[in-house]
Amino acid sequence: MKLSFLIYTYFPYGGQQRDFLRILKECLSRGHEVTVYTRQWEGEMPEGIKLVIVPVKASSRIKLYRKFTEWLRDALEKAEDSLLVGFNKMPLLDVYFAADPCFAEKAEAQRGFYYRFTPRFKHFKSYEEAVFGSSGKTEVMLLSPQQRKNFVKHYPGCESRLHDVPPGIDEDRRVEKRDPEIRAELREEFAIADDELLILQIGSGFRVKGVDRSLRAIATLDKKLQGKCRYLLIGQDKSARFEKLARKLKISERVTILPGRDDIPRFLAGADLLLHPAYMESAGYVLLEATIAGLPVLTTATCGYAFHIEQAESGQVCSEPFQQDELNAKLAEMLVKIHAAPWSTNGLEYGKNEELYSLPQYAANLIEELAKEKENLKEQGLP
Repeated sequence: MKLSFLIYTYFPYGGQQRDFLRILKECLSRGHEVTVYTRQWEGEMPEGIKLVIVPVKASSRIKLYRKFTEWLRDALEKAEDSLLVGFNKMPLLDVYFAADPCFAEKAEAQRGFYYRFTPRFKHFKSYEEAVFGSSGKTEVMLLSPQQRKNFVKHYPGCESRLHDVPPGIDEDRRVEKRDPEIRAELREEFAIADDELLILQIGSGFRVKGVDRSLRAIATLDKKLQGKCRYLLIGQDKSARFEKLARKLKISERVTILPGRDDIPRFLAGADLLLHPAYMESAGYVLLEATIAGLPVLTTATCGYAFHIEQAESGQVCSEPFQQDELNAKLAEMLVKIHAAPWSTNGLEYGKNEELYSLPQYAANLIEELAKEKENLKEQGLP
């Protein structure tokens, strides 16, 4: 089959990008022809794809995305017909993989009334409408029940086009037990004593991931407990704002920030707690990756995969609406109980569920099914 994958930017460390690559590789392994349209590609490039760098530039993100869409529309009219699989919301798509949360819900919950009159709101709302609106035909893969609830709320009538997909955790993240040697090596590398508590946070896009919330929570710990803690943040983003906040909160000596990297399992093995108080997130793969590695998790209910933490009983989830005081209290409680509570054991047991690793296969099956339907309609002369 001929498939076209559309994504604004590919880089190796985002959850959206990792899902994109897993599904891409699965489709390639089945012998399909895949063309990728993107503005920028960083990192590994699988053999067998045709990569098209969309040559557009603009002074703002909104103008850039519009130019991207216009260029694609012209290019696709000249190209051989294929199934269009998008990983960002935009017009033209046959299939959308919902890596992002519902924009309309985010705007309603996190922005003031006048935001809806801004060019930014109008652009992203119209692109979301193109996918989920009542006149749309795009089939959608969803990552969490939270997404389904929000999209149905804002776009009634889209229900029949929504498909729930399982998580796509890499098999190499599954472990039978925590490895004390890996823990010791990591701690030696970063000069973290064995009796210190390592709080880990992972994710690109520090503002959305709630790094400010994490720093404020650590700053409220009593001095004795805080003195035993180290906070390690790994991700692809500008860190200056958060380094400044750490200094203001007088915890900068407790904080280390590293760029995105490929050896995340080492950090999951060496840490004592994963802290992930994101403002809003469609899924949050790191929650599951930590859980199946036996690392206790503290997160927020606005993360799509927070329900896995509750099901696994592998940590705690802050309620919605978010209250900083609740996060502060839960962090202190978990750090005190971290080695006595069953969170780690529960997470390792939850990792035995095979469905947690099946997203690429499920997504590829659905893409094949939809491609056949599109071909059948074309043969019948139907739109």
